[in-house]
Amino acid sequence: MADGQTYYVDAVPSGSGFGQALDRVTLERARRGDMTAFAAIYERFGAACYTLALRVLGEPAAAEDIVQDVFLKMFATLRSFRGDAPFGAWLKRLTANATIDVLRSRQRFHGDDAESLFEAMPALAADAEDGVDAWSLLMRLPPRARAVVVLHEVEGYTHKELAELFGQSESYSKSILARALKRLNDDAGGSQEVRDAT
Repeated sequence: MADGQTYYVDAVPSGSGFGQALDRVTLERARRGDMTAFAAIYERFGAACYTLALRVLGEPAAAEDIVQDVFLKMFATLRSFRGDAPFGAWLKRLTANATIDVLRSRQRFHGDDAESLFEAMPALAADAEDGVDAWSLLMRLPPRARAVVVLHEVEGYTHKELAELFGQSESYSKSILARALKRLNDDAGGSQEVRDAT
């Protein structure tokens, strides 16, 4: 590299979702403002951004807005990407932060402690039709609890990372996760399929 930095990107695309590698040429072209390179990055990572946002927010329109916001932010801040981690991990972090910001802006949190979060949520009996449908069960969780489940169990965030994202302690995210998984299991009627999925 001209500036002496080594970027953590691969020459050959691999993986799926945020795990895909971004080749050095596309990254450098995007850093210089090449719109074709941005389009290639969107083509490669847009669906992963949308999927994460949809899982956390549960609303297709809101997830589409997140994707747009994330790619606009990526466009504006790509020069700050140092290459210390894979590009997909950096973009996933931007997406997770954007979804958490939406949850905060909606002021749908009923207090900062785990107890009040779940107290504000009415107990729901599982319908026979969707009793073991993982998506339906996730949508029954309060938004912050759903975010913790998705980010920890699906996206692989650690409790330390979640603590940073939410501005809380690690024990807070552990408590939210434990309560959310218990609620999912209870709502599913103890279904083995749901326990295996979580």
